[in-house]
Amino acid sequence: MRALPLLIISLLVFALAYRFYAKFIIARILVINDRRITPSHTFKDGRDYHPTNKFVLFGHHFAAISGAGPLVGPVLAAQFGFLPGFLWILIGAVLGGAVHDMVILFASVRTKGLSLTRLARKNIGTNAGLITGIAILFIIITALAGLALVVVNALSESPWATFTIAVTIPAALIVALYMYKIRPGRIAEATVIGVIIVIAGVILGEPFSKSGFGQFFLFSKPALSLILPASGLIASILPVWLLLCPRDYLSSYMKIGTIALLAVGIFIINPHLNMPAVTKFVHGGGPIIPGKVWPFVCITIACGAISGFHSLVSSGTTPKMINKESDIRMIGFGAMLVEAFVSIMALIAATVLIPGDYFAINVPVEIFQKMGFSTSQLPEIEKMTGEALAGRTGGAVSLAAGMSVILSSIPGMKGFMGYWYHFAIMFEALFILTTVDTGTRVARYIFEELVKLANPRWVLSKSL
Repeated sequence: MRALPLLIISLLVFALAYRFYAKFIIARILVINDRRITPSHTFKDGRDYHPTNKFVLFGHHFAAISGAGPLVGPVLAAQFGFLPGFLWILIGAVLGGAVHDMVILFASVRTKGLSLTRLARKNIGTNAGLITGIAILFIIITALAGLALVVVNALSESPWATFTIAVTIPAALIVALYMYKIRPGRIAEATVIGVIIVIAGVILGEPFSKSGFGQFFLFSKPALSLILPASGLIASILPVWLLLCPRDYLSSYMKIGTIALLAVGIFIINPHLNMPAVTKFVHGGGPIIPGKVWPFVCITIACGAISGFHSLVSSGTTPKMINKESDIRMIGFGAMLVEAFVSIMALIAATVLIPGDYFAINVPVEIFQKMGFSTSQLPEIEKMTGEALAGRTGGAVSLAAGMSVILSSIPGMKGFMGYWYHFAIMFEALFILTTVDTGTRVARYIFEELVKLANPRWVLSKSL
């Protein structure tokens, strides 16, 4: 089977869901009212509560909810074939994930932008709020540790990726100062400036890494393990409009732009899906996921279809920046559908690989040798990328390999497979890093709410 039908079907389903289903929920169930003043205006403090343009906030929200899940999950679930993951992403995102994100965002906006901890405390009781806060804080810390580890592995000994991501920091500061201080309200002008800086960082990253200055962006894993938390801490304390939100906004252009480029590549070459619709591993005993397709396809592609982690963002940073209630549909429902489309692209990128090559990358070498598969194009891919890919488990490497295969198949791109592979690795790191930063800020909110129970004077935001 070819990949193009999956791409077209997903676009049609998501477009119809946004146009009709989301509108029905907004109009008939939630009853959005733009005459109601949102918390960003009521509690505006210049730090956490700040009215934000819907396009800028969409970028922040999308960047915050899109972590490793929509990239790695579908790749690992490809073990079951392309059909189970494809169906779950469509059904789960439309009927579950997008509705979940939008309703939580609406509920938080209607209740002063409060987090789940405060909502539980208000509607259930003080003890429930305390237990919820402790549980959420533990979940966030655990999730961020895992996500940060992926970023550390991607950035370590890679000055190109580190330089490109570092460029997003001054770009975000410039954009924030331009759109809020220098020329207030000039979103388009600020966007053009920021996007140009980010693109320059991407283009110049490779030659910069090979120059004498590249050594200044060459960090070990222990060093990055300290730098990333420190960066997240700074982003969680600074005013949200100054660094976190504009950085996420600019990053979303790179994220969505890369996925759009991948979609264009699929439209042009219409690659063959080498993984069958359903494999023998749907009954269990798979080398990557030992369980049966149900319920493990849903667990594996959690964030790409529906994720409880999204509720922390929908009741964390985003509701405190909603300008008017009608923006909730685009930000809550729309961002989740875009993330689901990212999952579809990741699934296609994984399934264009020959099954033997796919399992050779995602399974330890000693286990792969007992499976009865043989590699086909993997030696050539390794030669073109200059990397040893066999036994690189976890999904990130096979996703980068699949993306590089598709993008290098575009006419005129044959000799750039190595470039696209390393670009994809850097892209994955950036994809996850924005979630780490926002998650750290949400953790700060939860921590402050817990501390406030002991001493209200110790919190940064008076409105919390």
